[in-house]
Amino acid sequence: MALGKQAKILNPKQIDVALAYLAQTRHGLRNQVVFLLSTKAGLRAKEIAGLRWSMVVDATGQVGNTINVTNAVSKGNNGGRSVPINRDLKQHLVQLFEQVSTQSRFDVHTGHVVTTERSVCTGAQSVVNQFAKWYSELGFVGCSSHSGRRTFITNAA
Repeated sequence: MALGKQAKILNPKQIDVALAYLAQTRHGLRNQVVFLLSTKAGLRAKEIAGLRWSMVVDATGQVGNTINVTNAVSKGNNGGRSVPINRDLKQHLVQLFEQVSTQSRFDVHTGHVVTTERSVCTGAQSVVNQFAKWYSELGFVGCSSHSGRRTFITNAA
């Protein structure tokens, strides 16, 4: 990809603005988790859409300290990877887990982290579209669903 076509990297102020904006949306907590999975864990849209609670919880059934991204949701066939969970992301995941785990249809083994009103999961294209909508509404030019991943990788380096 040419340098001019790369998704823009978000600065700390933009991250704070986006989180404040997402908190005010209809599904604020879920939307903040989606955003943080991108910016603080570096997950791709496909990985966010496919992420299950079983990849996030530890042996005690609580939100753990790592996300275990499996081949089933990742790009390629590299054996998966473990991603440390950032403190802010963990706080949001714990809140979301507490919210959804009380529902009668919840299953920690098969339940997706990101759900919709009409479905127990979402697709990668829906995640991409949601990021495009958020960034457009926030006036973030040149940002896409990949901006969070680029931001994470840049900050980690």
